[in-house]
Amino acid sequence: MSHGPRISWSSLEPRLNRALGLAASRVERLVTSQPGSFPIYTVNGRWRHAGESWTEWCGGFLAGMAWILARRSSDPEWRRRAEKLSLMLAPRRFDREVHDLGFIFLNSYRPWHQATGDPAILEVMIEAGRTLALRFHPKGRYLRSFLAPDSLFIDIMMNVPLIFLAARETADDALRELARAHCRTTERVLVRADGGTAHEGIFDLETGLFLGQTTQQGVAPDSTWTRGLAWSLYGFCQVHDFTGDLADLTVAWRNADCFLERLGPNPIPPWDFDAPPEARFDDSSAAAIAASGLISLAQSTRALDADRADRYQARAVQIMDALLQDHYLAWDQPEWEGVLKHGVYHLHKNLGVDESVMWGDFFLLEAVDKLLDNPASTGQIS
Repeated sequence: MSHGPRISWSSLEPRLNRALGLAASRVERLVTSQPGSFPIYTVNGRWRHAGESWTEWCGGFLAGMAWILARRSSDPEWRRRAEKLSLMLAPRRFDREVHDLGFIFLNSYRPWHQATGDPAILEVMIEAGRTLALRFHPKGRYLRSFLAPDSLFIDIMMNVPLIFLAARETADDALRELARAHCRTTERVLVRADGGTAHEGIFDLETGLFLGQTTQQGVAPDSTWTRGLAWSLYGFCQVHDFTGDLADLTVAWRNADCFLERLGPNPIPPWDFDAPPEARFDDSSAAAIAASGLISLAQSTRALDADRADRYQARAVQIMDALLQDHYLAWDQPEWEGVLKHGVYHLHKNLGVDESVMWGDFFLLEAVDKLLDNPASTGQIS
């Protein structure tokens, strides 16, 4: 089966390495010029600005980029930066105001623990996982969003793996079942028959009954907000890595198939697949999340369905091939402080629209890292 045009490794590899260098220069500039800062999005290409945050959730992405760069670099300064950024996040393991502790700690403390095996680093993640679990609504059987007790976000699928990690490391069956319940509720109420996703679900707090789908960031309650679908694709794949449950992998497959079908021949999606033509902005960050998620999903799928795995890997490479171009990468714009341009944070609030966003930079670098680590797995690459 053909999975699209072949992309030569000789064409892709230099751009992967150039993107790695670009990320290193931009992260070094940021941590040197704005020490202690964990920005979310740029304004006119600049990280420092007075724009609204909506919620504080991006610290782990900057620390995570530093850990990737530390692993790939012979310069010990990157290890020092990664540890310093991670330590700055440590107090947030007790933060009960956000649903984003997975974003914060899985991308910072997990690579730190993988590098050292230090039990004290693992304990920080366990504590953060337990804190996140306190958001569980027992009647509705979901982890509530930061916005309101009756609100479930699709984004939380990228955070619930932190609870699975805490449950695994402490042999806590109750914690594990809580996380499983959240996944099944999310599948039931936010994942649609076609594999698309709603951004938000609302529950009756007294009865736990599901009331309906809505959105904070998409075009409409029944639209497919692109970044949310990418979160689900990647999130259910990560959950499967902990559970080994085919139910989780099957949801990730449905999400991936929907994403790729809606994407069509254009490898970069709009911010919402149902956005009207007059508001059809690219969201490079959704593309980067999906690419990195598809690479992981291909790996998790290969033993079960090699052809499906090849298809996911090849489409991820096609997305990356499109992102590693002058239009999306700021390698020829030294005044632009981010790495990946043309991302979207929150269109309705006019936050980070057609800008760099920190998760876009992180997931681009993560996908670059995966491809450089294992070029033979890239399917269509010759």
